[in-house]
Amino acid sequence: MKIAFQMDDLSKLDFSTDSTISLIIESQIRGNKNYIYSPESLHVIKNQVFANVSNILFINNNKRNYKCSKKKLLKLSNMQIIFVRQDPPFNMAYITSLHILETINQSKTRIVNDPKGIRNSPEKVFIFNFPRLIPPTIVTRSKEQVVQFLSKHKKAVIKPLYGNGGEGIFLVSNNDLNLNQIIESFISKNKEQFMVQKYLPEIIRGDKRIILVDGKPVGAISRVPKKNEIRSNIHVGGSAKKIPISKSDKIICDAIGPELRNRKLFFVGIDIIGKNLIEINVTSPTCINEIKRLSKIDIAKIIWDKLA
Repeated sequence: MKIAFQMDDLSKLDFSTDSTISLIIESQIRGNKNYIYSPESLHVIKNQVFANVSNILFINNNKRNYKCSKKKLLKLSNMQIIFVRQDPPFNMAYITSLHILETINQSKTRIVNDPKGIRNSPEKVFIFNFPRLIPPTIVTRSKEQVVQFLSKHKKAVIKPLYGNGGEGIFLVSNNDLNLNQIIESFISKNKEQFMVQKYLPEIIRGDKRIILVDGKPVGAISRVPKKNEIRSNIHVGGSAKKIPISKSDKIICDAIGPELRNRKLFFVGIDIIGKNLIEINVTSPTCINEIKRLSKIDIAKIIWDKLA
């Protein structure tokens, strides 16, 4: 098959941990021809979607040894599968690329995840579809609403709606001397609302990233924040640990799985703290390499087995 990956520039990736690289190598092992391109290289010409692509080849399937062909303009409807794998921020540039991809006829070219599904499922807002699974949470631009929320819950995490990787996250309390400055900073830096979520002390023991493929959980890791830190993301110093999928995790996965399939969200990562669903990551889920290293579960193979 001919496979295209819409992704960030290779120079920005950590090849040892990047999930997209593992997906490409597994695709190569199966004899597919793989192309990569950046979202800004998309074009619509005579009602057809094109991208400036490079053919990528990993020598001996080695992550560190690859070569890319010279870029050429290629019609994306000639691909059998297109993976949408660029990282957020989920901004107008991201949304524009999804609008363009949505014009491709998916009866011949499958797009993973579905552009409409991604666009209509922003990761922090999507959780409100499952109110019984989430901790007390508000989305607002009102200082008064934040103060009221903190008067009830005492401590909370404030985070941007469309950030990623743990950026811009603050832990605040109702007696925090810097509370006004933090709220004002969120209001001044972002045109959209931000999220305020009750602080869950279980985060000290880590959050859990679970990968779902076609609506079913296939693997998990625990990400434990370093000392004096609430962010558990691996790239900000969190450590990955092996952990099973618990009964409460399965309840959450069973609850959201049908809606993931309904939205054609094939490859998804969810974040859980304690028994609470925190985020549903549909843009470019990660951690498949950590799961493989710790639990010997090869999610790249599982994905391609399902897609083949």
